[in-house]
Parts: sequence; structure tokens; C-alpha cells
Amino acid sequence: VCRSNKSPWVCLTCSSVHCGRYVNGHAKKHYEDAQIPMSNHKKTEKQEKAQHTVCMDCSSYSTYCYRCDDFVVNDTKLGLVQKVREHLQNLENSAFTSDRHRKRKLLENSSLNSKLLKVNGSTTALCATGLRNLGNTCFMNAILQSLSNIQQFCCYFRELPAVELRNGKTAGRRTYHTRSQGDNNVSLVEEFRKTLCALWQGSQTAFSPESLFYVVWKIMPNFRGYQQQDAHEFMRYLLDHLHLELQGGFNGVSRSVILQENSNLSASNKCCINGASTVVTAIFGGILQNEVNCLICGTESRKFDPFLDLSLDIPSQFRNKRTKNQESGPMCTLRDCLRSFTDLEELDETELYMCHKCKKKQKSTKKFWIQKLPKVLCLHLKRFHWTAYLRNKVDTYVEFPLRGLDMKCYLLEPENSGPESCLYDLVAVVVHHGSGVGSGHYTAYAAHEGRWFHFNDSTVTLTDEETVGKAKAYILFYVERQTKPGAEKL
Repeated sequence: VCRSNKSPWVCLTCSSVHCGRYVNGHAKKHYEDAQIPMSNHKKTEKQEKAQHTVCMDCSSYSTYCYRCDDFVVNDTKLGLVQKVREHLQNLENSAFTSDRHRKRKLLENSSLNSKLLKVNGSTTALCATGLRNLGNTCFMNAILQSLSNIQQFCCYFRELPAVELRNGKTAGRRTYHTRSQGDNNVSLVEEFRKTLCALWQGSQTAFSPESLFYVVWKIMPNFRGYQQQDAHEFMRYLLDHLHLELQGGFNGVSRSVILQENSNLSASNKCCINGASTVVTAIFGGILQNEVNCLICGTESRKFDPFLDLSLDIPSQFRNKRTKNQESGPMCTLRDCLRSFTDLEELDETELYMCHKCKKKQKSTKKFWIQKLPKVLCLHLKRFHWTAYLRNKVDTYVEFPLRGLDMKCYLLEPENSGPESCLYDLVAVVVHHGSGVGSGHYTAYAAHEGRWFHFNDSTVTLTDEETVGKAKAYILFYVERQTKPGAEKL
């Protein structure tokens, strides 16, 4: 009806294809239009079958019933749903094959594309795999692709032993989950591991993270449904839950024990958040020192706070929108945001400090120092802020370095660090396109084996450093530069 190619749903009664409810909702309208008005007489069996209540997502092959308003796993006695599923998969495979032939011809005939794929004198195939959008899940896809390119973090999960969650008749078979299933046999670590393993196997077909998304629905109620979510909020929930599950162990084996056995990290290098250290805190964990000074009596209070990422304000003087032709005024840089975060700040009237010496709330100043830097520095730029009635986006371009981000001047004790131990190189960037947090689209740029890729859900393309540098970053991932060839690795 609307010619959209996003989120196609096929009616299993009449084979009509319509867009999903989070595009223009024509699949749902098709079901509603097919309803027979209720009469005083009972519906016949023929009328009952013509309700068009069951449809299938052509991307994930999940079956949905509008009457139940839920995904279902049941099939007919003849296995007709599975036959439709297999038919759609065959159609997709043949489409990919023809598309691959077409792209191969373009590569052979285009010297430009050949140069793009030439590494160290030899032409290589595009090895990165895209992630299917399950219905506004670009926020999840962008974070997963970014994390998959953080080598130390990704390798740890990929090398974990597989946990077999199913047995008996369903062993080895793909399952199609419903929201009504119990919480038994749900492992975020296991599904996260499977997803990371699938992303760098060189498959031309985009991977569908529906099993991971199902687990996310089960353990993170905030992300249930198919509305757009905040990528940063999802990343924090994901890392926190991975951390908790790794501490608790799974299938009788404590993941933190595996970490301690396989890691050369000393105890002093580990940052513990909510209990024992895991790979999450060993990679992303840093420590802030929060200094608060009473302006009346001069009493100083110090507190150490562990962090997995730093949320930075874009200074107010850079928030004014500029037209394309307007070049006046200084450009906002990442250093400006970091300086704003760590500079001495006088707390306003709503944040008065309870001074233990004065025995009452007093005016005070606050300053942050970084006491310990993490192996991977995650910087979140606060692009969304609340006004009286709505959440606005700060669309200011923030210039950020691709190499050599020096964090030494923000350290509490810079003299104790080596000359190059505070240098960081960019490995991934998450970008939000659009105007609001509940709308728009997320994509990610990430570096893998010396090449930059742009991850846009199912589509993965090679790109260059210049394009990455022009992105309006939302989340930046920096990896600590290794000072010695034999530096310790996880």
C-alpha cells in the first residue's frame, strides 16, 4: 500500500504483504479490515478461518497472532507455518545469490571498488556481518556492532564455552519464543556470545539477533516492545546485566572464576562495581574522585566512584544552531566537553552540600578527578536534555580525535603514569540521526583490522577516516594504546 520495504509482514491466510505497526501499520489494518462484524448468530467455521489473524515477520520469520496480541510458536498438524518459513528463506537466499553475482560484476568492472577492498596488496572480501532490524532495534544493533569491535571484550565472550540450554526433542533446533514463556534457561551471556560469534564469520546474510532480543525483553522490562530506545541507556543496562550474570556464574561455572584463570590482570588493575570483578569492569571500569568543598568553612569531602562510562555535557556556548554558511565562533571539541566535566563547579541552590562541620546545607564547589583510567574509555555526549515539556536534542558537531586522545591532564596523579599510558585511539562511534530520543535512527562506525566500517542495521559498508571524523558522535569508544609489544592482554 505504502511501498515501504521496512518491516514486511505476510498474512498467513491470504499471503498479502504489508508493513508493520511501527512503520505505517498496514498489516494490522489488514487484520482489522478482515474482521467480520459480530452478529446475533454464531460464526461458521469458514468465517472463523477467514479472520486473517496470523501473520509472519518476513525478516525474523517469527509468527504473530493479532487476536492473542503476541508471538506464537504453535504450528498446524501439517507444519504449514514451517513450510512458509522455509519458502521465505529460500526466496531470501536466491535474492542474496543474485545480488552477490551483481555486486561481483560491479567489483570486477570498477577499479574504485577494487581499491576499497585492497589491503596489503591483495583484494579481500567484506568480512563484516550486518544485524537485522527487528522493529526499531537499531539502538541495540549499533551498540552490539561497537562492542564486537572492542577486541579484548569481544574475544573473551567468543572464547567462552557454549552453554547448551535446550535438550531432548528441541536440541539443535531453532526456537521461536513468545513473551509468555517462563524465565527458565535464559542466559544473556550465552546469547550475547552467540551474537558476537556470528558477526565476524564473513557471512553475506545479515544475522537476526531475535534470541538475544527475547532475553533482553525477559530481563530488561524497559526495552520491551518495538518503540525506539536510547542507545546509551541500553548499553548501560546491557553491561550491568552482563556483569551481574558473570558474577553469579551459569551452568555451575562462575564466569568470574574463568576471568581470573584466563586473565593476567593483577588485582590492583581491576575495578569492582557491585561485587567481584568481571570482564566488564576489567575492560570498561575506571574510578572517579569526587571532591566537594564547603565555601563557608572550607571542609573538604572526597568520595571515590567507580564508572563504566563518562557522560559529558556539551558546553552551553556551543549549543546554538549554526547555518551552513555560518562559520563564526569556535568549534566545540571533545576536550571542551572533558574540561567542562572536570572543571571546578559551584553547585547551585538545588544541590546544596550537607556540611558535617557546619551541620547544615551550605554552598559548595565540586570537582571531578579521574583516579584510574579504564582499558576502554567510553564517552557519552549528552545530546538529549529535558525542557519544560519535551526532550530536545543538541545537534552540535563535536570534533574528536581518531588517534592519540591524551587523558593525562584529567588524572588525579598524572606523575605516576608513563609518557604514553594515557593515550587512547578511537575504535567505535555510535551516531544518532534525527531530532528526538524516541525517534530517529542509530548507526555505528567501527575499526576492524585497520579498516573502518559503517554499520547500518543489515547494511555494512567500507568507509574512510575522513567520513568517521565528520560524524556527529553520540557515544565514543576509545581503546588504551598498548605501550609495549608484549603488553598484557585478556
